[in-house]
Amino acid sequence: MKPIDPQEWKQDLPAFREKTAAFYKGELKKNDYKGFSGLYGSYAQKDGKASMLRLRMTAGVVPREKVCFIAKMIREYQVKRMHFTTCQSIQLHDLNETAVCEIMEKALDAGIVTMGGGGDFPRNIMCSPLAGVEKGEYFNVQPYAKAAGDYLMHFIKAEKMPRKLKVGFSSSPANLTHATYRDLGFAAREDGKFDVYSAGGLGNNPRFGVKVAEAVEPDDILFYIRAMWLTFRTYGNYENRGKARTRYMQESLGSPEKYKEAFQEKLKEVCASGEDLKLKDLKEASTENSRKTGDETVFTGSNAIEQKQEGLYALAWHPIGGMPDPAVFCELADAMEEIEGVELRLAPYETAYIINLTGAEAERLNTIIQKDMAQSLFETSVSCIGASVCQVGLRDSQGLLRACVERVKEAGLPDGTLPQIHISGCPSSCGTHQTGALGFRGASVKVDGKLESGFVLYINGCERQEEETMGHEAGTMAEADIPEFLVALGKAVAESGEDFNTWNEKHPGGIEAVAALYLR
Repeated sequence: MKPIDPQEWKQDLPAFREKTAAFYKGELKKNDYKGFSGLYGSYAQKDGKASMLRLRMTAGVVPREKVCFIAKMIREYQVKRMHFTTCQSIQLHDLNETAVCEIMEKALDAGIVTMGGGGDFPRNIMCSPLAGVEKGEYFNVQPYAKAAGDYLMHFIKAEKMPRKLKVGFSSSPANLTHATYRDLGFAAREDGKFDVYSAGGLGNNPRFGVKVAEAVEPDDILFYIRAMWLTFRTYGNYENRGKARTRYMQESLGSPEKYKEAFQEKLKEVCASGEDLKLKDLKEASTENSRKTGDETVFTGSNAIEQKQEGLYALAWHPIGGMPDPAVFCELADAMEEIEGVELRLAPYETAYIINLTGAEAERLNTIIQKDMAQSLFETSVSCIGASVCQVGLRDSQGLLRACVERVKEAGLPDGTLPQIHISGCPSSCGTHQTGALGFRGASVKVDGKLESGFVLYINGCERQEEETMGHEAGTMAEADIPEFLVALGKAVAESGEDFNTWNEKHPGGIEAVAALYLR
């Protein structure tokens, strides 16, 4: 099926401008505006005085030209806050009425679509961030992720869609995109095929996906996407927003096995329909390496990753909380503009990678990103945007992360004594708290008889394929106590002379023992 030309979405923009003007004039309530604006990838922020805009980056890929466009918008509209999201998109924040409308339209001219970025629509397609350049991957899944992303845009205005439809591709058992527990996930195999998982998801009523098919030919993935839609149309609870997610079908149909049967039934219908959904000419793209070659220069920085293309490097850039300094982003864009074959890749843990660099180019760009860079494993922790911005957010997850980073730095804990933690401001799990080694989810807690800001602690979640585990709830902490808990935990690990993972394996119940002093 032919991809939709981004220019075609321009016909929808006058309606957005009209409703946005009404909202900023006070003629439209925030909740009513939210129900409309999500289609366009935009929401009003918590205070109702500014907007955010979510730029879809299919498969987390941001070509040099798009990086430069975003930098241009940052400068032109004086954007002071941006976010790398856990769904591999880029959000611009604190936009006024003029900025949000104009950036949305100009983005289409740059090939960047915002449509379907929120609301009841297929969300940004996800993909292993280093697909095509990572040593040890089973195969390059990115061309298939992009094809799936193009196809899913045809469903933006389809009837009876789930409240969200998240689709991911993983190229190895690291399962960084959580392909085994998305609404639909394609997990690469050593034999060059996919295992397909469906009806998974985090948040309320979390579920790991059901393996609905094995050894699927990559060229057949669109049949499975259409079958997913038909399965939800037939069996999904699209009348109850609280249960309008694919994972609830595991219960409503009676069991994961019954869900698999229902999915296979719809897959047979799709295959028998005669619709031409078979992908063509992608096999070569999936095996093609970057045409760029190294120049014998070497870079040995701790955030450098050797690509499978000899002599080329990827640089990891993790701004704390996934909140890059817009000035640093713009400086990076200026430098990238002069480099052949360079590309930005977004990861589901709020890290960005700059790929296809020679050693000399990596060294040059590294001097820029080090101005805004996590300096330890703990500082690469993941946080959603939080309640200071998000309408549905309960707690300020970004504020908590900043407080924790400062306290841990002050305590002088050795790198590796604390893991990457995952913080969500509410049960929606945008910070993926349920599958982190340590996770926190916004809540309330009684302190001296009064309700105060708190977070539920989750322990020992795991995302790795075949080892997937939901962290178990250990209890609730007052927000003010969490930095001290982490310092106490880090000190316990440091005293053993081991890193966190080794200590945790040797001391089952060790985290709970330290946490017991802080739980309410």
